[in-house]
Amino acid sequence: MYKNILVPVDVFETGLADKALSHAHFLAHSSSGKIHLLNVIPPFSPALTRGFIADARKMEEYLIKNWKEKLAELINKLSIKEDEVQIHVRSGNVRDEVTKLADELKADVVIVGSRNPNIQTHLLGSEASGIVRYAHVPVFVVR
Repeated sequence: MYKNILVPVDVFETGLADKALSHAHFLAHSSSGKIHLLNVIPPFSPALTRGFIADARKMEEYLIKNWKEKLAELINKLSIKEDEVQIHVRSGNVRDEVTKLADELKADVVIVGSRNPNIQTHLLGSEASGIVRYAHVPVFVVR
């Protein structure tokens, strides 16, 4: 039923990532599906490196490499086979990149972790809330 499962994670929020990825692994394993693990980094501009565009590119390349390594560590930690997971790292707004990749992959579901909601976001965190609101596929929120 769930052949393409998209799991956006923040590599610095490993508690949320562990829960969401564990749930995705269960669903993927039960339906012979594939997990697409996504980390979104903020967009970079020359303004961040005081106008040196080459430095901004180097910074972005470094961060992408670093995030991919952290995602690989997360996969290994949860004992998920490499052929069950594909890693994606993108730059931009989390909500927009998640919904865009879900559409590109023709994902069956998005599984996202959530924590500490406040009155403004009601029952979800702000990123999870945006994904639920704008995704074109079902979204499971794991706490």
